[in-house]
This record gives sequence, C-alpha cells and structure tokens, in this order.
Amino acid sequence: MKMRKLGNLEVSPIGMGCMAFSHGYGQIPSHEYAVEAIRSAYEHGCNFFDTAEAYGNVLYYEHHNEEILGEALKDVRENCVIATKLHIHDDEVNEDMYDVCKRHLLASMKALQTDYVDLYYLHRIHPEVEVERVAKAMGQLIDEGLIKGWGLSQVEESTIRRAHEVTPVSAVQNLYNMLERDCETNTFPYCLEHNIGVVPFSPIASGFLSGKINTSTEFEKTDDVRNFVPQLTKENIKGNQPVIDLLNTYSQKKNCTNAQLSMAWMLHKYPNVVPIPGSKNKERIIENLDAWNVELTDEEFNTLEKALEGIQIHGHRGNVQFQGGKMSDWGKNNK
Repeated sequence: MKMRKLGNLEVSPIGMGCMAFSHGYGQIPSHEYAVEAIRSAYEHGCNFFDTAEAYGNVLYYEHHNEEILGEALKDVRENCVIATKLHIHDDEVNEDMYDVCKRHLLASMKALQTDYVDLYYLHRIHPEVEVERVAKAMGQLIDEGLIKGWGLSQVEESTIRRAHEVTPVSAVQNLYNMLERDCETNTFPYCLEHNIGVVPFSPIASGFLSGKINTSTEFEKTDDVRNFVPQLTKENIKGNQPVIDLLNTYSQKKNCTNAQLSMAWMLHKYPNVVPIPGSKNKERIIENLDAWNVELTDEEFNTLEKALEGIQIHGHRGNVQFQGGKMSDWGKNNK
C-alpha cells in the first residue's frame, strides 16, 4: 500500500468517512460498535479519518460524531490524520473570521480529545463570507500549530483558486464517483497543478456502485439521505444499470467487488485522489479499504474509461456550495 499526499499530509490511499455513525444512513449502531469499527479500520492500515462538527445534529447534537472518533483514536492519535469541518452560522458572518474559526476549532478539538487537527475544512461556502477571510484565518491557525493544513468542501475551481492564493489549500472534499464527474473538468487539473489533494465523498455513489441496490430496495424513512439521492430513484436505478453491468464484468476479472473496482478506477486515474467511503458496517468498511489492493493495468483502465464515457448517466447531484439555512436542514441534498 503506497501512501498519498494531501498537501504535506501523508495518508493511506483510502480514508474512512465516519458520518454514518451519527447521521445520514438511518438508525446508527451502538457507540461501542462504532468505536470498534473505527479501530478496526485503523488496525487494517487506514490512518485518515473524516468527520465534522455537524455530523449528529440532525438526531443528536453537534460534535456527536467527533466524540466517537476521538474516543476511538485517542490511544493512537499521533499515528492518524484527522479531518473535521466547521460550518459558519448566519449570526457569525460579521465577526472576525479568526475568532469564529478558532472558536469552532477548539470545540472540535475538545470533542476529538486532541490538541491539534490535521486537516480543517470549511464545510460550505457561506454567501456572505468571502472565502479569502476564512483562508486568512486558517493561515493564522496553521501558524499557531492548531491545525496542520486546511481545506474546502463542495466548491468549484474558482473558489479554490481564490482561497489558495491567500493560504495554500491542502485538500478539497467534493462529490466524485463514476456517476458524478464534474470535478474532472476544472477541479482536478487545478489541484494537480498546485499540490492539492482531492477527497471524494460518496465515492461509491451512496452504495449504488456496489451493485447491491435495485429498484426494490427500501431505505429507512428517518435520517437516510439515500431517499433524496437522484441516482437512487427507481427510474434512475434502472437507467444506470449499464454502469453496474460494466462493473460486474471487470470485478469478476479482477476478483474484487464492484465497490472496490469503482475506487480502484479513481485511484488509477488521479495520483492526488483519496476517497473516503462511509459505512456503519465493520465488514463493509474493511472491504472498502481493500480497494487499495486492486490494481488496474493501463490497458484495463483505458478500456473501462472508454466504456464509461459511452454510457448515459441518469440523475445528477453536483457540488452545491451553499444551500442556506441551518446545517440540520442540509441532509436532503448534500453530505
């Protein structure tokens, strides 16, 4: 397993998205199970873990997910790269951004049981806060040693550029998978040129690319974002079946799962990509991480890529920079 870089941070080629232990995929497992699952991922070789202050506030409270992650990693903290995110509230837009960011950061650090954060993201762009203000504040936090790097989530290339010119950006966390390829146009080229990592959330398209979701699949009614994912309507599940058929062909040849193949595809394509699949199931977490063992030859990749480009994709989420309202209202459309 060859490590990858997010700016100056060295991470496993696949990380772990921890959101599902607090939010987004229906009923959550017990606290003990979640802690054990995260530790299992670490023991399997994963050193990169992603959370946010907002994960948990739909059914529980802010920092719920950070608390779980902090407990799981407290004994191995120095060996891990922890990423978390802040959300700027409407009543904070006129405050000094350094004060805002530091206040959020200190609360996250307390929940995570750490005295620094490796990668600190702005969760979303607020329309009333210039990204340059946040970038400057992040630079001050880096100078103080409270964070090692910073990043942006759900942004376009123009926003990345403006931020990077103030304080170098370590990583961009955007939606990216075989069905959602907007990032290929501008985000990846800019990030490759400027040593910025790209961290795809939902790299398996909310489970669709695993091939285990069909038109009969029923999602939980409470706090399950898959009810609102465009590709997971019955019509679009049927329409996107050619992608699953293609994955089936290649995964059988490579003796791997469809989900593993979908991530092996992006790992082969971009040296700066580090997907963070999310799951609340221990076995699935390890399966996802093992995608780093699936290697495509150049010929296999090129043939797969050409076949993908010939398939029409049904349903589109896109990278929404800001949706307004409270973070507790955001689950219907985005991570």
